[in-house]
Amino acid sequence: MAEADVATRAPESDAQESSIPGDTPAQTARLTMGEHCTTDRPTPTGLAPRGELRKLGGVDVYLTKPESYPTNPSKLLLLLSSGTGVESTNNQIQADKFADEGFVVVMPDLFEGDPAPNSNFPVPEAETQGTSFLDTIKLKATELAKSFMIDGWLARHTEEKVMPILEKVIEACKGEFADAVGNGGGIYAVGYCFGGRYVLLLASERGPVQTGWGGTQKPVDEEAGEGANTAKKGPYIKAGALAHATLVSPDDFRGLKVPVTLVCVESDPMFPDEVREAGEKIMSAENVEHEVSVYPGVPHGFAVVGDYDDATIQDAQVTAFEQMLRWIKEH
Repeated sequence: MAEADVATRAPESDAQESSIPGDTPAQTARLTMGEHCTTDRPTPTGLAPRGELRKLGGVDVYLTKPESYPTNPSKLLLLLSSGTGVESTNNQIQADKFADEGFVVVMPDLFEGDPAPNSNFPVPEAETQGTSFLDTIKLKATELAKSFMIDGWLARHTEEKVMPILEKVIEACKGEFADAVGNGGGIYAVGYCFGGRYVLLLASERGPVQTGWGGTQKPVDEEAGEGANTAKKGPYIKAGALAHATLVSPDDFRGLKVPVTLVCVESDPMFPDEVREAGEKIMSAENVEHEVSVYPGVPHGFAVVGDYDDATIQDAQVTAFEQMLRWIKEH
């Protein structure tokens, strides 16, 4: 299996270009979300979802359970997805994998039926040929259009929109699956890409925060009455695990109150080394139990179920799942 590097990497690795088999271009102009956050890899042959799509607390969710539940006790796990959302076959299979390990898994629709724009956006022939000046202009125009689509989507799905969705689902889980929540002594959470940041938010005690679509915090406007309710909330979960998170800022690591493990990609523009290293310093300074593993030679998004030809990526997928599963089982 591929060995993940625990702790940080050398700063000079930031400058290295990625040429990873199976990788796809990122929206590097703004370093927000890449193709792996908005498009599924091919589904591995022979795998299919076995859970169900339904409402929970008024929110669409994908629900999957151990075959032995409720006869045998289980624990409650939230799975927070990438931008591909709750109807993604690969995300559903990922949830099933945790259900097979004894968890009642709830994957909420964080986007209210509006998953991220994906790579089905028309791509000009220049992407495969790129031989003429006109082809190059067409390709650049397409890339810019994709970037604007992603920006518009992110503006519709900010923390102020997503956190209330999660709060509704958590309250509903405490009712319908009180046995699983009680058996685990709380709720666990795992998150991938877009969902990774929300594992951090659920793991922390925080006051009301305004954020832009990039996750950067803005001061509360007290003159407008927005600072009237300053009561802190959280943490909502007992332990968390996140893989190749996006839109994370160092401030997202402040106020963490529960153990977290991070699956990170070496030299990942979606989760830059400087953000990761700042987060590690904050977690250490605030005495937060944590684990950080950096995986070399893999693309952003590698930990989600998906078919890759490269054996290094295949092995890293297994190792990353084992890391996240071990963490939530041990805590």
